[in-house]
Amino acid sequence: MKSLLLLLLLSTAPVTAALAQSAPKAAATPDKTQPVQVVEAACGQCRLDLPGKSCDLAVRIEGKSYFVDGTTVDSHGDAHAADGFCQKIRRAEVQGQVVNDRFVATYFRLLPETAR
Repeated sequence: MKSLLLLLLLSTAPVTAALAQSAPKAAATPDKTQPVQVVEAACGQCRLDLPGKSCDLAVRIEGKSYFVDGTTVDSHGDAHAADGFCQKIRRAEVQGQVVNDRFVATYFRLLPETAR
């Protein structure tokens, strides 16, 4: 019985370690060797018609929407405020690449709104 319990405990350790790792965060400054893109950014579910049940940051690049890894919807202010990602589509400067149909951001900066 003890060996069965020990085997069970040892077999779950790699899974626990993998789940404990967090995704890398986007840098505060852009990499000067990579191009910076200006994209549309918003809540993927509320504004960009992506599937899901919670509010998650997404970007639209060349007409296609992608969820974002490296930063979150709440890292740039209150998503549900009047100027938040769930209320309007904003512009952002980004660096990164699309990997497995997600945008992995290495740099993300929300641009100020312009008066119209």
